[in-house]
Amino acid sequence: MEAKRILKYLADLSANNNRPWYQEHKDEYLACRKSFEDGVAKAIQAISEFDSEVSHLEVKDCVYRFNRDTRFSPDKSPYKNHLGAYICAKGKKALRGGYYLHIENNQCLLAVGGYWLPTNILTSCRNEIMGNINRWRECVENEEFVSLFGKPNEGKWGTTARGFGLESLKSAPAGFPRVYEFIEYLRMKDYCAWVKVDNDFFEGDNWIAEMVRIFKVAKPMMDFTNSVIDDYE
Repeated sequence: MEAKRILKYLADLSANNNRPWYQEHKDEYLACRKSFEDGVAKAIQAISEFDSEVSHLEVKDCVYRFNRDTRFSPDKSPYKNHLGAYICAKGKKALRGGYYLHIENNQCLLAVGGYWLPTNILTSCRNEIMGNINRWRECVENEEFVSLFGKPNEGKWGTTARGFGLESLKSAPAGFPRVYEFIEYLRMKDYCAWVKVDNDFFEGDNWIAEMVRIFKVAKPMMDFTNSVIDDYE
């Protein structure tokens, strides 16, 4: 993947985020998007070797659109300042957890899991964690996982180098015990783990092996929650 070229284009676009500039430089956008999509195709292939559930996916199933939805946003910039792809067995709009690639200047990252779960599904995940707490702890308290992603809610998306959980309740969720040894897992509002990577991480093809290593560490956590989510999709 030509990460340096992509990031330069994104930086230039961020300084000129308007339709006339975009149209004038559309050939460069198309070249950068193709480079990104080629990288996503290689990622799908590599992930399929340890997670066959995504082997049927095509690039178009995973890559997000570049235009921003500005209808309800005070920021009317028409284009995103990043490129992203969500490699998920049921598609990029699914609730099911998957694998996420994100290219943005000084915010490149890899993420695994699910977020923005409806309350009923989140409640079911919490019940499953309580009912199988030992198996859950094996997924998220082993040395590799903690070394890569940290502990629940230690990190903050967009500002820290790693994290496990995007948001957390301040106290126990309704209907759950306030005093519980592993309450931090019940307070989580999502089950997503991520690591930031350097701007040059995605350059070339060497990143694929490291991506696979990171994703494989988080997969047991994601499989645990997907076993619940799948009952609703």
